[in-house]
Amino acid sequence: MIGISADFDPVHKGHASLIGKAREIADEKGDEVVIYLNKGYSANHAPFFVSFEGRSKMALEAGADRIVPIEGLHHRLTMSYTVPIRIAMMIQDGVTDYVDAAEVNPAQIKKYAARFIRRGIFSGIPRNLPNRNVIRWYAVNEFLYQRFNRKMEFHFIPEGKVNGEKISGRQIRSEILENNLRIPGSVKRLLPKSTVRILEEEIDKGTVPETRNMDVLLKRLNTTSRHNLLNTAHLNAEAVEHIIQGRWYQAENQVWASLRQADYGPVLSRLALSCVEEDVTRREIYELIQDYEKQGIIPPDQTVERVIERDWFVANMVETGLTSSEAHEKFLNGARTKDKPLYSFDAGLHLRSFELPKLEEGLKAYLYVDKRGVLACELKTKEGKVKSPLKLPGKMATYLRLLVDSQIIPLEGELVKRKRGWRIRLIVG
Repeated sequence: MIGISADFDPVHKGHASLIGKAREIADEKGDEVVIYLNKGYSANHAPFFVSFEGRSKMALEAGADRIVPIEGLHHRLTMSYTVPIRIAMMIQDGVTDYVDAAEVNPAQIKKYAARFIRRGIFSGIPRNLPNRNVIRWYAVNEFLYQRFNRKMEFHFIPEGKVNGEKISGRQIRSEILENNLRIPGSVKRLLPKSTVRILEEEIDKGTVPETRNMDVLLKRLNTTSRHNLLNTAHLNAEAVEHIIQGRWYQAENQVWASLRQADYGPVLSRLALSCVEEDVTRREIYELIQDYEKQGIIPPDQTVERVIERDWFVANMVETGLTSSEAHEKFLNGARTKDKPLYSFDAGLHLRSFELPKLEEGLKAYLYVDKRGVLACELKTKEGKVKSPLKLPGKMATYLRLLVDSQIIPLEGELVKRKRGWRIRLIVG
């Protein structure tokens, strides 16, 4: 099998060249061209412009033999997780050759990838690297060889260009929208004739563009409690605070403004919004990653255990006077603490006397970070809510805050009675 993994939103002449190269290899080998086509959400976590059915038709008419849908990943996980999962799927399906487009020389891609392969780290690939996603794909393919004892052979072609300019799917979509869903001549010259025909059919059917469910998204952003927002995957405490400060939302661009204030870039903003829209929790992500870990697909640096271990290390190092960034760098270079991370620990409460009779052992504690940035919890008693800041030693407070800001590690709390009073038993993971 000759494979390509893509959004193809829509299939343009650059994509047609990819399929053409795959077709050439397949014909030489007497094999088939299979497109692993993202469905539901794009690789960059956005709704598609063209429906899955429309994009499938475009790919098939461009020369592909078969379409395999990839769904359920891109509204949940970052690319550092979805790439290993997709590559593993292709290898297990029997894909032997993979075709991709790159602006830089293939030898350079292999050279760049070697750095990440040696360290076993495939997240945080610098943005200034050319074709960074191609580098990630190549590096992860090499990494997974040790898991499957086989890998795909990569074939690179130049990125699609017309009159010396790179073809941009984003620009194509933008021009069609600006032209009231009519395909202008400037766009038609970038598309195969079959794509133009199918795209016009999709537009006539009213399926273009696909959009978010804004009613659901805005309702959740406007009404969800602070602790429930924090339990949503890919929202950290600062993002939650700015979302709450920015209420009442009436349009998506208002939400984007709030996320920008929390230093969320475009890709993470799209992922966070998709998680809110689809009600994706930290627990869901945590268990999903663990499931793929058991299959040997997730690189060691990206396991949930390693995320927790890193937060524990950073908290310990900050206690000694290092900055978080310095501690993080030491961890990447292999430094570790002698003791293991705590997955369960107690936090004190600041309670008023009239609240004490309301409390019962075993009450669930809902964790949140208040508007002052203080770690706190909410208890829902039979007689009403009780809110309290959490009392923790400096190292443990840092550790908990790092876990909160991990965006994927679930945290649970339970009210317990101790000799010296009430405590919140915190559970990590």
